[in-house]
Amino acid sequence: MTIKIEITEEVYARLKKGEFVQGSLHLDKVTKVKVFNDYVMKSRMPGYVPPSYKLIAELDNGWLKESATKIIRRESFPKRLGTARIMSLMDAGNKQAKDAMIDREIINNQ
Repeated sequence: MTIKIEITEEVYARLKKGEFVQGSLHLDKVTKVKVFNDYVMKSRMPGYVPPSYKLIAELDNGWLKESATKIIRRESFPKRLGTARIMSLMDAGNKQAKDAMIDREIINNQ
């Protein structure tokens, strides 16, 4: 049994390079041909520049960064510590992040 699928030249070129192509496959009701629509990812769009982040502070279990529009806090903990210990570390990390934000504000306003 042979199944014909219509794809674009761009998708075919990516497949020839060995790249994975994510998308959706559907049957065109008019032409009765299976059509593959690839998902257009931002990273492949011409002129796309990933956001740049500036490190505000390194926390004990993560970091605090800023972009043009957001403040980002990231922390991670080993599961073996248990819920109570992780919750106390989260509170401590939150206090550290708040202190770093206050310090940054004071330094910028001088």
